[in-house]
Amino acid sequence: MSASHWAVVGLLVVAAFAIRVAGLIAGERIRVSRQAWVLDELPGLIVVSLVASSLIGQPPPTWIAAGVALGAAIATNQVIVAMVLGMLAYAGLGWLGS
Repeated sequence: MSASHWAVVGLLVVAAFAIRVAGLIAGERIRVSRQAWVLDELPGLIVVSLVASSLIGQPPPTWIAAGVALGAAIATNQVIVAMVLGMLAYAGLGWLGS
């Protein structure tokens, strides 16, 4: 490898290390700030955004099944129950539609 290759590798090593250190510093500053509550809510917000983006452009039976799953999640606070009822609603709507 030439010197320019080693220079690029070295630059990438420094950049990767700097990104990790910056993340640690920023994370600690957020943890002690007034916005720390965001970190507690982040996993749920990520799941909601993934589900919402996957529903875009889906047919009505998918939305209905998602609503059933949401209702089950709110009523029972159990992930497995929500998944099972959502899938049963989706399968039932598919069976009725065919």
